[in-house]
Amino acid sequence: MKALYTILLLTVSNLFMTFAWYGHLQFKKITWLHGLGLVGVILVSWGLAFFEYVFQVPANRIGFAENGGPFNLFQLKVIQEVISLSVFALCAVYIFKTDKLAWNHVLGFGLLVAAVYVIFRKW
Repeated sequence: MKALYTILLLTVSNLFMTFAWYGHLQFKKITWLHGLGLVGVILVSWGLAFFEYVFQVPANRIGFAENGGPFNLFQLKVIQEVISLSVFALCAVYIFKTDKLAWNHVLGFGLLVAAVYVIFRKW
């Protein structure tokens, strides 16, 4: 159950992260945000990043093996990276609508899944 909570919290965290890091690139489409200067954009992004950490920190604490969770640090990081790239790809294609998912993206994600296998495998 801790593994599921960790993955769910990391997924929500990465939604906020994606919008904090890349959402401001879409501000031109939102009338009331269109005129924000760089400082305003940074403040909005920091506000979103706060919620990223609200979900990420508990996810890592719950999931970390030394806190009774199922994952070591390497496993937590690889899980986070796969979730991060998956959430980003979905947002870029379906929410931001700036890119299309191509074969090389799918191949790259397949290689990330292979990385997860290698990290989790007990040698």
